[in-house]
Amino acid sequence: MATNQVYTVAYRRKREGKTDYKKRMKLLLGSKPRLVVRKSNKNITVQIIEFHPTGDKVIAHASSAELTKLGWKGHSANTSAAYLVGMILAKKAKKVTCVLDLGQYTSVKASVLYALAKGAQDGGLDLNCSKEIVPDEKRLSGEHVSSYAKIIKADKARFEKQFSKYLKAGLDPEKLPEHFKQIKAKIGAQ
Repeated sequence: MATNQVYTVAYRRKREGKTDYKKRMKLLLGSKPRLVVRKSNKNITVQIIEFHPTGDKVIAHASSAELTKLGWKGHSANTSAAYLVGMILAKKAKKVTCVLDLGQYTSVKASVLYALAKGAQDGGLDLNCSKEIVPDEKRLSGEHVSSYAKIIKADKARFEKQFSKYLKAGLDPEKLPEHFKQIKAKIGAQ
């Protein structure tokens, strides 16, 4: 029998590293819906979630899988795709005031997560996100990928290895900014 102090077992989701309850409580005290962003290696998912005592309610949902339905041929988890997914969500949710919830992700300036937030802002969501922390327009449109493709195009083997998925999908990586503008126009037209 134990004779030392009483030990309290933490909640399962806290032990697994899935939920930071102090951070969640601060977000809930604001009583605004949360823009919840989740990223994997291949996809990005975003939801607007409203707190209810009986359980959270999802107001709107968008993922990078919806981009392929619109004709997106690029990688579905990069900066450009994140921006477009944010715009899709904003079109679905109409005008909602919400707060950004990054979950367990570390806040990194100009990251994919903030690209999504910028897309949601540009799509019409009222989201408080500083201009200094979001990526610039060139990065959002994929011009950094295009310029890198131009640099390594001379080495054909390296170019084909680096951009094999783009080439397999039928997209020249140098034309990514034009492709981005086409998909953005489709989203805006919906």
